[in-house]
Amino acid sequence: MQVIETKNAPGAIGPYSQGFEANGFVITSGQIPVDPATGAVPEGIAAQTQQSCKNVGAILQAAGTDFDRVLKTTCFLADMGDFAAFNQVYAKYFASKPARSCVAVKDLPKGVLCEIEAIAVK
Repeated sequence: MQVIETKNAPGAIGPYSQGFEANGFVITSGQIPVDPATGAVPEGIAAQTQQSCKNVGAILQAAGTDFDRVLKTTCFLADMGDFAAFNQVYAKYFASKPARSCVAVKDLPKGVLCEIEAIAVK
């Protein structure tokens, strides 16, 4: 197993890693929409979805893979009313249409509107 770590995605805010590679699979931790350069969170679901996707992409890239090799994502929304807007942005990044679960949750870290985790192959 190998820890995946990059400065191009937010650092862990708890006792976990940004991602792991094992047996040809890359597994990312959930990525919230924090800009790794500034620590800022953009306003609105579209901008937050885009930043979360960029953060997932940075971890995938650090592991030597990309969005086209993602098998499965799990997406968390603070409000299922954001589902359509979330999907519009998400579809631009996950064009290969990986398997996905998307659920609404009571709260997300830092009060953000979305979080995305992914499983990919190398």
